[in-house]
Amino acid sequence: MNTSFWQAFMNTAKRMVTQLICIAVATLTVFLASDAIFPQPASAYPFWAQETAPENPRDATGRIVCANCHLAEKEAEVELPLSVAPDSVFEAVVHIPYDTDLKQVMGDGSKGDLNVGAVLMLPEGFKIAPEERMSEELKEKVGDVVFQPYREGLENVVLVGPLPGKENQEITFPVLSPDPRTDSDLHFGKYPVYLGANRGRGQVYPAGNKSNNAVYNASATGTITEIADSGFGQNVTIETAEGETVVESVPPGPELIVSEGDEVEKGNPITNDPNVGGFGQEDSEIVLQSPTRIKWLMGFIGAIMLAQVLLVLKKKQIEKVQLAEMNF
Repeated sequence: MNTSFWQAFMNTAKRMVTQLICIAVATLTVFLASDAIFPQPASAYPFWAQETAPENPRDATGRIVCANCHLAEKEAEVELPLSVAPDSVFEAVVHIPYDTDLKQVMGDGSKGDLNVGAVLMLPEGFKIAPEERMSEELKEKVGDVVFQPYREGLENVVLVGPLPGKENQEITFPVLSPDPRTDSDLHFGKYPVYLGANRGRGQVYPAGNKSNNAVYNASATGTITEIADSGFGQNVTIETAEGETVVESVPPGPELIVSEGDEVEKGNPITNDPNVGGFGQEDSEIVLQSPTRIKWLMGFIGAIMLAQVLLVLKKKQIEKVQLAEMNF
């Protein structure tokens, strides 16, 4: 009786353990394949740059790493004052223009509005101004935009986005300048400012795999023998001259520009380019001006103006004396 009970108990326990293992394996498989089955919407997420360049978003060539994922080149602009005083708040206005009537391909293949994002690289010591230092007018311009540092301890490199593009083609960064008089590591002078701004989704994910917002190409030369629905896009079968078959998986979004029976060459596009967004960057400059230098400059200009006035008055005096001598 006890032997039968324990045998039944052990058989039930084995079945439960087997079921748990199967569930765990299935869950792990779905997790690992989720990026391929359900691609993430690369919707202008500038913080993805942190995955490919965790220390600095600008590489040695001067290119900002967002260009690795956003392959189309678009316009971007940053407006800065020519010079700023130490420990003062000023505006850095970023412009990300695009046609708001455009619709982009979303992660599931549907069409939607574009998002925007930006990374602003300020000089060392500059940072986003705290709310208590901003005027009411500046707070209204900034709105509910959230600014975050590129990484901990790097407050002068600021990320923004993703934001709805239609309402944020112009983004105001409230910037607080440093004071070299209280920090010996900082100095007055001219400094570079770098901007990177994107609109729309990227064509490549940080891991290197394509999003569905990109052109898909044939990976082999041959004849297209079949185009079938994969349940999440289409499978294009290419038969090579050697009789081998290659299957190209095209996610929903890009539209096929080939048909069954067409001849294709390796590297040729088999879809259109659905991308309507892109990335742009701009280099600018700002001067951290010393108040003492401004005072000396104003004094110097005042002295020159005074000297000019005195010279004119002296000339007039001499002319009067000469005229009197001539009359005499």
